[in-house]
Amino acid sequence: MSEFWRGRRVFLTGHTGFKGSWLCLLLSRLGARVAGYSLPPPTRPSLFDAAGVDRVVETTIGDIRDPAKLADTMSAFAPEVVLHLAAQSVVLSAYDDPLETFSTNVVGTASVLNAVRRLPGNCAVVNVTTDKVYENRGWVWGYRETDDLGGRDPYSSSKACAELVAKSFLESYFSGSSGGAGRIGLASARAGNVIGGGDWTPHQLIPETIAALARGEPVVLRNPQATRPWQHVLDCLAGYLALAEALHVEPGKYAGAWNFGPAEQDVEPVARVVELLAEPWGVLPAWVRDSATYPHEAMELSVNARKSNRELGWQCRLPLATALSWTSGWFRGYLAGEDARRLCEAQIESFLALERPGRST
Repeated sequence: MSEFWRGRRVFLTGHTGFKGSWLCLLLSRLGARVAGYSLPPPTRPSLFDAAGVDRVVETTIGDIRDPAKLADTMSAFAPEVVLHLAAQSVVLSAYDDPLETFSTNVVGTASVLNAVRRLPGNCAVVNVTTDKVYENRGWVWGYRETDDLGGRDPYSSSKACAELVAKSFLESYFSGSSGGAGRIGLASARAGNVIGGGDWTPHQLIPETIAALARGEPVVLRNPQATRPWQHVLDCLAGYLALAEALHVEPGKYAGAWNFGPAEQDVEPVARVVELLAEPWGVLPAWVRDSATYPHEAMELSVNARKSNRELGWQCRLPLATALSWTSGWFRGYLAGEDARRLCEAQIESFLALERPGRST
């Protein structure tokens, strides 16, 4: 990755979560100075605690919906890059508490961007949303950045709303036509389903599968034939960083929406992912179908990442089989007593050692 990050001041919301913890460790390895603002770790156990992430980041525990505290913390740090990951990100939890989900994901995003608006210097901002922001029409091909936003369930809808908030701030405050003269570069990153070691998020496939395999039992699947765009957490984070760097250099050119997802052959059904993940554990059958009834979840979902491939030179370095092998290996090592921080750092080094993929044509 680029030397751009060495010494760079990076403000990260949601740094105590799964992706946020990996991002702190990656940015630390790249030489960045990171300040994190978040609620306490959302799970027990958590990667943030297990890997001692607090040792590489300046942590402030706070709610993004506390605008005064957030703005004061951000202003004091004077970031050059803001990565906004803080969110309520679980589909089933959003069904249980839609008001909390909309409040965090919509009002919280507005609070973050309003704090950025008051910064005196230049700043690149990546607003992390999700591939679920699209109006899902059951297509088998990937959604493009120009396709309609939507969201049938509260989580998807809240993230589509967060995209509209970001678009409003971009056009009202950060664009040249608004008088912002390109001082703030703002883009939204829509990533596919992220997998990796240290994920204990409830109601998610990988944590539930690992828990079942560790007991020597098959995992119970709600929708075994649902397809998703799977990618390793380090591939996803590399996309965020590539976008942030481009924004910092040319904020006007790289503003807007960007998809980050795997190659078409890695858009696989849930059942296949579980079968690949289970191979090192020797559990057969790897899964059984759940007979209970659950709220609606889309069966077909993938994103078209050609824009990121072409214009950012980004694409997934880890094929799905490798991403699942790394994920399974991380958990097997951790459950055997290996140090979580060392497991993460070893995979980060392996990832950085991979040859940077060329631009797609």
